[in-house]
Amino acid sequence: MPKPSIGDQELALLHYLAEHENTTVGEVAADFGEARDLARSTVLTMMERLRSKGYLKRRHVEGVYRYHTATGPNEALNNAVGQFVEKTLSGSLSPFVAWMSQKADVSDNELAELEALVAKLQSQRKES
Repeated sequence: MPKPSIGDQELALLHYLAEHENTTVGEVAADFGEARDLARSTVLTMMERLRSKGYLKRRHVEGVYRYHTATGPNEALNNAVGQFVEKTLSGSLSPFVAWMSQKADVSDNELAELEALVAKLQSQRKES
């Protein structure tokens, strides 16, 4: 069963925490929170939501909880995209592909990634 989806702010926090493992709520609030004008209580709430959704873990060390990621931000992003396709696009990738074809600023790297993904999909179809 896929993990619950997360919002943009939670995804940004998960990216931050992936780069700053084993950190406390206070440390996150002082860095991530202050940069976004978030109160410590808001940061704590977000971190606890991520923990309840299975994206974060915590352990008690010397009187404080230290948080670390249970999964990487990529898993959270993949879940969010999957839910977007299922709920918003009714499971069809065609609207997304049409949008991509109209997007003028696709970089060479993004185009190469897309071509590699299409090649992978074609290879998987041949194997089935």
